This record gives sequence, C-alpha cells and structure tokens, in this order.
Amino acid sequence: MSATIKLSELPVGASAVVREYPKTGSAFVRLREMGLLTGTRVTLIRTAPLGDPLEIKLRGYNLTLRKSEAEHVLVEPAA
Repeated sequence: MSATIKLSELPVGASAVVREYPKTGSAFVRLREMGLLTGTRVTLIRTAPLGDPLEIKLRGYNLTLRKSEAEHVLVEPAA
C-alpha cells in the first residue's frame, strides 16, 4: 500500500482512491452525500488558474471542490 497524500496535492490527470476524510462538519456531510466515500476512485480533472477550485471526477460525474476542502481528504494514488 502506498502512502496517502492530500487530494489537493494530486497531480492533474492522476487517479486515486479515497482513504480518509473528516467525519464531522456540514461541508463534509455534503461531500459524503455526493458520493465522496472511503474506497471511491477519483480523478483530478483540472484546477482553476490560481489553483482553487479543483474539479474531480467520481462515480461518473464531475464535482468541484474548494482547495481548503480537498486538503482534508486523504487519498492513495492509484497505480
């Protein structure tokens, strides 16, 4: 098993599997409701010119996250 990194550190075009995220807070309840769960495969599609927000693809749709939200989500880069 490779080391985990923050979702905000994932390179554009790379895929990863969600390993951990905060269990509290209204923003994270919303993310879980949209399908960002442990074990979910995500791909970083693009970042805005200044690096915020980030667009990820998961479960067949694209989701835009603030960089501050993505910093709390730990992922394991996929091979």
